[in-house]
Amino acid sequence: MAYSELEMPERADHLWRYTPWHRIHPGGELSDVPEAQGAVLELRSLDGSTEPAGVTLEVATEEDIQRLCLSGKEDVSTQFIQAMTQGNIVVLRVARKAKPSQPVLLNIECTGEVCALHLLLDVGELAEVELITRLSGDADWTGFLRQGIFGKASHVNDVVINHIGEGRLLRTDGIHLGRDAQVRGGTVGSGGASRCKADLRYIMDNVGASLKVNGSILTLDGMHNDHHVEILHLAPETYSRLDWHSACSGKSRTIGTGMLRIEAGAKGADAGQLFHNLLLSKYAEADSIPELEVSENDVVGCGHGTANGPVDDDQMFYLSTRGFNDTEARDVLVAAFLNATLTEMGSTVLHQHLLKTLTQDLAVEL
Repeated sequence: MAYSELEMPERADHLWRYTPWHRIHPGGELSDVPEAQGAVLELRSLDGSTEPAGVTLEVATEEDIQRLCLSGKEDVSTQFIQAMTQGNIVVLRVARKAKPSQPVLLNIECTGEVCALHLLLDVGELAEVELITRLSGDADWTGFLRQGIFGKASHVNDVVINHIGEGRLLRTDGIHLGRDAQVRGGTVGSGGASRCKADLRYIMDNVGASLKVNGSILTLDGMHNDHHVEILHLAPETYSRLDWHSACSGKSRTIGTGMLRIEAGAKGADAGQLFHNLLLSKYAEADSIPELEVSENDVVGCGHGTANGPVDDDQMFYLSTRGFNDTEARDVLVAAFLNATLTEMGSTVLHQHLLKTLTQDLAVEL
């Protein structure tokens, strides 16, 4: 269904409760679809030494669009970005059995008043790849839509870094996992967009798929970060874990909502989610809403939990006895807190790159 045919979401809708559509829309009438500038893309190996073997960026064909645009047909943000990028869709293709020697880095630079990108992901069967997607630039508003398939028995570590300037970011994902696909998805934010709304959806409609989703979010000053993660178990013997860590300072606010759905027939499914929030200021706000919907009796397990709290005074005191001042001690504890999920996103090489990215806004490096 086209964006023009959809009803505008109300704040009462679960997805838009904390960031209403009119707050993330680029402006003007909500029915308007503004003209968007395209992003500048660069694909390379993380260390720049080699071309990523078996990985290419191509203009999407009509066959690509029909095969990979499987989600969000009645979703406002998906259809909105599709309308903005019509005729300008890019596919990142990973060949069957491809195994690049280095993590693959996709740099996306977003500029202008309104910038939008529709990226399709086509990961072939038996491929093994680590993909880092870095969003940067000074665009006032950025729309980023990712859709695609991680193929049968593929092993994918897929991390998105939000390092946009002070503009607003609307990000929407709709990813399908193939049979026996092993996927680790990560979201990293530090000093990114002033207002971010992300709707990340994973569809496990093939037997044996495994998914781990991790978030490491540093929310500074007056930033507003709202992430909704939805994992849908449709097939038997599927496994998912969601682990989300957010640290909030100043007058910032972070929201994390997780929805794990196990549909009837998804026998042997195993799902769990945890949200942890570290409050660095008495003015900071953190909301976590973990939810489960289980329609199948024969499951391995389903669980959820959430915890909020300030920096531990005993740990601060211990670090002060080791020569750290208050700022350094706090930043060490924040880095360690966010590193707990960062370590789960991929290889040692990938982790070191992510850790450097995340801690650049802190006073220390780990």
